[in-house]
Amino acid sequence: MAVAELTIDLGALCANWRALSSLSQLDTGAVVKADAYGLGLAQVAPVLAQAGARQFFVAACEEGSALRDILGSGPEIFVFSGHMEGDTDLIRNAKLTPLLNSIDQMLRHVEALPGHSFGLQLDTGMNRLGMEDAEWRALRDIALAQRPALVMSHLACADTPAHPMNRHQLQNFVDMTDEIDAPRSLAATGGILLGEEYHFDLTRPGIGLYGGLPYTDARSVATLSVPVIQTRDVMPGETVGYSNTWTADKPTRVATIAAGYADGIIRAIGKDAWLWAGDVRCKVLGRVSMDMIAVDVTDLDEEPLALDLLNSRQGVDSVADWAGTIGYEILTNLGGRYKRRYLPA
Repeated sequence: MAVAELTIDLGALCANWRALSSLSQLDTGAVVKADAYGLGLAQVAPVLAQAGARQFFVAACEEGSALRDILGSGPEIFVFSGHMEGDTDLIRNAKLTPLLNSIDQMLRHVEALPGHSFGLQLDTGMNRLGMEDAEWRALRDIALAQRPALVMSHLACADTPAHPMNRHQLQNFVDMTDEIDAPRSLAATGGILLGEEYHFDLTRPGIGLYGGLPYTDARSVATLSVPVIQTRDVMPGETVGYSNTWTADKPTRVATIAAGYADGIIRAIGKDAWLWAGDVRCKVLGRVSMDMIAVDVTDLDEEPLALDLLNSRQGVDSVADWAGTIGYEILTNLGGRYKRRYLPA
């Protein structure tokens, strides 16, 4: 078989949710946008619901509609993009709760779906989504009279605990929402780790569920094992891969494995990347190709059948560092060619 195998440990994912939930002792939702960060919405969302999550967050109404089909009528599904033009039927039919980001969205929602559930998103300094302070002050009394299901904002620098932006946004959120009669939410994974004053009424972990930073205590969720197609001996002075970017300086045993940038393995990792054969690290040689990667297996006692790019020793953030990116990008890029295997919760 020349197809890499991606194993998703649903038990580890649920353990991460429970651990993050225990840090707040409040309602804990789950962010499952982008196909549950690339790991499979249809498999991930039900086990999180079984673990106790009753509030789910997605990016767009189309994701929310798909999630409603998966979860049924029970959990609340919040949509970060709010009520966009053309979303009305999806919001009504799937019983979604849009997080309204502007006066325009508020007007669209109450005119199209009077009495339908909604939440509000406030901009506390990130300048991405949400109502700014002046807009919120103009709309506040009218919006609150409609009894929003949630009032939320999002932290820009929660993965850097000492960053002054965290305190700045916290104070802004308190100033904008103090004494309102509605549930409040500020903390995703990083915000949960900042401590109790960031938790309010509902936390909404995302990347930490899937084994990514800044949650350093997360259990590993994804394992990516790539089969070896062929091995060969490369002599000193010979090169490997496109553009001759790696030259052997000693006899080297080279394995060619069956995955590449077409499978979401970012090409830029090549210079610094490693894979694992059991307890032995094996260096990537040369460039990552579309469907293949060359790896030094000289130190192995026997020919490997497969090598691991992701495992309990090497998570998505290690791979992200080699590419100059973040673990989110590694997860959401995991390719469609992989054979997927789910370990039960």
